[in-house]
Amino acid sequence: MKRILKEPLLHFLLLGAALFIVNGLMQNPGPRSDAGEIVVTMGQVENIAATFAKTWQRPPTPEELAGLVRSHVREEVYYREAMAMGLDKDDTVIRRRLRQKMEFISEDIAAQAEPSDTELNAYMEAHADAYRIEPRFTFRQVYLNPEKHAENLDRDTMQLLAQLNQAGAEADASQLGDSLMVEHQFSVASTSEIGSQFGEQFATKLSELTPGQWQGPIKSGYGVHLVWISERTEGYLPALAEVRNAVRRDWENARRLEANDKFYQELLKRYTVTIEGLEPVEKEKKPVGKPTK
Repeated sequence: MKRILKEPLLHFLLLGAALFIVNGLMQNPGPRSDAGEIVVTMGQVENIAATFAKTWQRPPTPEELAGLVRSHVREEVYYREAMAMGLDKDDTVIRRRLRQKMEFISEDIAAQAEPSDTELNAYMEAHADAYRIEPRFTFRQVYLNPEKHAENLDRDTMQLLAQLNQAGAEADASQLGDSLMVEHQFSVASTSEIGSQFGEQFATKLSELTPGQWQGPIKSGYGVHLVWISERTEGYLPALAEVRNAVRRDWENARRLEANDKFYQELLKRYTVTIEGLEPVEKEKKPVGKPTK
């Protein structure tokens, strides 16, 4: 260790680093006209106390408040000195944080708008698929394993279907067919829930069946099934009152994104952007009139 400390190269590097810092202090003094004075206003003290009370559900003691104010002063000193040394330059974390604060400004402006029912209805209709209530099914299923039945699958399926239709609604699905690690009975299940269990093909085919009788076979990712639908509720687009909170949340989020982009585009007009090493990309021409099918 002593040998390393005596190395001339180490001394040279330390001296270079020191000169770099001194040069930064001299060349990047920043706006330091008031650098020697830090004023903590009564409003700032009240805000510090209020933040503490909100976090801890009680006001700070005099000792705690004094400590918080000292911490605020310490932060202010470090902040001013760091800015004077130019430590904010080329710092990815700081750049992203400043970008976020600029975006918060535009989002706060958008958040002040109060949507009318007309606006919410228009938004909901434009994004109907996001709010549409899915069809729901209460059904039973009997499974047949293609590997187990092999070339006799079609014959065994038809025989089992005849047996089930003879028993009708009284048929015990849990005692028939082959074993499968999926429930035999589903109650008020949505098409997306059914699709996650059996696959989209099964859920789509289920919508085509008539309730009140055993039908099939219906294919799934497991094999084939015979199904009895006891109840089906059709899907529908709800009234605004049913989904108002969700629509308003999505509308506000869309407004924030729109305001944010508009704010950025206005700021961008102040700059000429040159990206070296990239070929210019032509903007897509928007079609005039309605697109032809």
